Formats: sequence, C-alpha cells, structure tokens
Amino acid sequence: MSEKLWIFDTTLRDGEQVPGCQLNTQEKIVVAKALEELGVDIIEAGFPISSPGDFNSVLEISKAVSNPIICALSRAVEKDIEVAAQSLKFAKKGRIHTGIGVSPYHIQFKLRSTPEDIIARGVAAVKFARRFVDDVEFYAEDAGRADEDFLNKIIEEVIKAGATVVNIPDTTGYCLPEQYGAIIASLRNNVPNIDKAIIATHCHNDLGMATANTVSGVQHGARQVEVTINGIGERAGNTSLEEVVMAIKCHKSIDVHTEIVTPRIYNTSRLVSKLMNMPVQPNKAIVGRNAFAHSSGIHQDGVLKHRENYEIIDPKDVGVGESTIVLTARSGRAALKHHLDALGVELEGEALREVYEEFLILADSKRDIGRKDLLGLVGKYVEDSNFIELGKVSYSSNGTIQAQVSLKIGNEEHTSTAHGNGPVDAVLKAIEKSAKPAVELEEFLIQAITHGSDDVAKVHMRLIKGDKPYYGFASHTDIVLASAQAFVDALNKIPVKEYATA
Repeated sequence: MSEKLWIFDTTLRDGEQVPGCQLNTQEKIVVAKALEELGVDIIEAGFPISSPGDFNSVLEISKAVSNPIICALSRAVEKDIEVAAQSLKFAKKGRIHTGIGVSPYHIQFKLRSTPEDIIARGVAAVKFARRFVDDVEFYAEDAGRADEDFLNKIIEEVIKAGATVVNIPDTTGYCLPEQYGAIIASLRNNVPNIDKAIIATHCHNDLGMATANTVSGVQHGARQVEVTINGIGERAGNTSLEEVVMAIKCHKSIDVHTEIVTPRIYNTSRLVSKLMNMPVQPNKAIVGRNAFAHSSGIHQDGVLKHRENYEIIDPKDVGVGESTIVLTARSGRAALKHHLDALGVELEGEALREVYEEFLILADSKRDIGRKDLLGLVGKYVEDSNFIELGKVSYSSNGTIQAQVSLKIGNEEHTSTAHGNGPVDAVLKAIEKSAKPAVELEEFLIQAITHGSDDVAKVHMRLIKGDKPYYGFASHTDIVLASAQAFVDALNKIPVKEYATA
C-alpha cells in the first residue's frame, strides 16, 4: 500500500501575506472549515506573536475545527514559542512550527551569526517548544541555498532535540527540481536519525517551479508538502495545493496518497479567491476558468470524441461540472455542431458546411460568439423568445441605491427596479427580476484596459446554471453599464432548454 502524504496548508499564514489580501478572524474560520472539509491534514493558522489579530485567529480556528492539526508559526525565540503555545490551548491537536535561517546569506547578513550559534539556537528552540506540545516542526529557512553538510548537521541535531517534522524550504524559489530533490535525498542518505521525523517541502514560485520542486521532493522521500490554495503567497506565491494533489493523483508511479477530497477543490479555490479579493488567473492549472476550455478545432474534435484525447483530468474530479467548448475562429465543424445541437438545431453534411463557412467569417470579426449569433446564422433568431436585449439602465442614490432597467425579452418589453448594496448590485438584481434566470453569479471581474480617468473597463462574469458555466464579457467606460452588458451576454448563452429549468 502507498504511503500517506501529509497535506500542510499555509493559506492562512504564508498565503495571507499577499498585500491587500488579509482576512479577519471570521473569514479565516470560514476558510479553515473549508480546508477541513477538503481533507487537509495540517492547517497553519497564523503567526501568533505578529499581532493580536493573528493570535486570536489561531485561538478561534483551534476551537472551530476538529480533524486537522492546528499549527502556529514562531521564530526561534522563547517569547514567540510561548505565545504560539498559548494560541493553541484549545486545539485538539496542536503543533508549534519554529525555526531559523540556515543559508550563508541568512547566517551572515540577516542573523549576523555563525553556523555553530545557529545550530545551538535551533536546538534550544525545539527543546523549548517540546515543553508545550509533543508535535514540533522545525523549519530550516532558505534551505534551498544552504551548505549541504551544514543542513544535514542542523537537521540531525534538531531531530535529536525532539523535532517531529523537519521543513526544508526553498524560501526564495531558487532551486531547480533536480537540485531540490537532491537536497531531500541527501537528508535521507546522510542524516542518521532522519527516520525519526517527517521531511516536509515548502517551495516558493519565484522561478515558476514550486510545484515541480515539491513533486521532486516527494519523489525523493518527503512525506509532507506545504501548500496554499491557488498557489497564493509571498512574492510569486507558494506551491499550489491543487497542482500537487492532482499531479500525484495522475501519476500512479509516485507511490503516495493523500486524504484530499478532490471534488471540493474548485469550490475551495473560489472561496479563497472571493474572500481574499484575489482573482484566479484564467490559465491557472486545475482551477483557472480556461483549465478545461477548448477553442482549437483539433482539440475540440478530439475532446468531443473522447475526453482523454486532450484532458488528463476529468473536470468532475476537481469539482468542475464539465469541459467548455468555446467558439472562436479556430473552432472546427464538430464544435459548431455541438453548440447547434444544444440549441435544438440539427445540421448535417452540406448544410452544416455552408453554415460553418459563414460562422468562420463572423468569428474572424467578432471575438465572442453567442446564442443569437448562432441562431442568426441558421435564420432562426426571430423564433428565440428568450433572447434578452438590454435597453435603458439608470440608477440613483437617495440613502439607498435604486436601479431601473429596461429589457426586451423576445418580443416583450420589461422594466424592473431593484435596490442593492451598490449600483452594480442594484442593476443586476433589476435584470434578474425581469429575466428570472435562476443563476449563481460565481465570478465577477473588472479590469481596466486603457489608462487615465476615461479608462475603458472590461468586465468578465461567470454564471452557473445547472452546474454548467456560462461566460459574459463586455467593455465600456461606464463600469455599471459594462457589468449589465456582461450579465446579459452570459444569460444569452444559456440554451433555451436549460433556461427553462430552475
């Protein structure tokens, strides 16, 4: 049977160090509970000495979750360790994570110390932490640039002092995968008591190799990986939980297993993105909106014939409903037929070829092909009673925000008013009153695409209807109007048969 790989999530500690992405205690508890449901083994809940808020967060998270080990970070300083221990007093299973810099850079320039003193301080910190908890993790900061013999020596000594986990960080993201793997192998081969502790990886992504380095570490004997949701973290980020977990799941040759409930990955990713106001890049592996989207005709034809032609992961395995076949000028006949079939339009042979040629001309001039475009190509758009056209949009503020929106749905005119937390919220609620789409607005991004006070804003929305995603795009100098246009654009891509279901 394969060995267990422990998943140590540091979204709430290292991940939260992203500027502008700080969470309050209640938000951290929401994330911690989601991580527990995801199956994470260890949650690094914070750095208690750093602020009263961080101390309180570790304390409250310890009360809120039961299954994961709750870990508190400290420096190799007695006061830090005491405060970390106090923050863990309600934890069902608590761990103190203490350590010190071990590279020549850190020893000489940061700590202004000597190798001998660093070992002594590391050993003393571990011994002191063991007074409070039985589970002590030691981090050898900047191990990726440390002298190999010195690293082996300090790891041997902290294990003697009682460390149960030894963390080997590539703090600056410097290592190549073969280098990082060799560091782990050296520890396994040259530290005589290494069997008394679990080796942990903690890799940063400065050169884009955090996941590769982590997987290399696992292949060479590490049995704990320190990761964050969406790969968030200091500078270029940390190793991404979802990438490591799915890489191991895909490659059976890596003989380890995790307790991660992978169908929860996508929703956990969205939760963290939403609470931290940090969008996931579209091409992000596993959880980006384009991770299972296909626009090339060759790829679309292959996926429609057999998913595994171009997908090594079933979208459902990570909580995504299904792959997306996107219509662009690169799309093939198979993709066009797939979308027409969904609209109830059956075309074959010469008829399909003729429509496809017209489609290519349209797709060359229009970036985003919607339901109205497709029905127009086959001369049926006049029969589409669900198509929405956005009319006048207005809003006012008199203590509360009120919006009024005019829509044409099929041949019928509708006007609705609604109140909201802001102009965009009010306008979207007004549209929903008339259109009654029964959708979930899962993603809403606003991006400036020009410069200056007259910026053109591009709005992207992702709606969920019956577990299927529908995307809307629009751009305008008025953010409220662009948001309304993007919302309507997404609604118009929902097939009539889906639109009719709640």
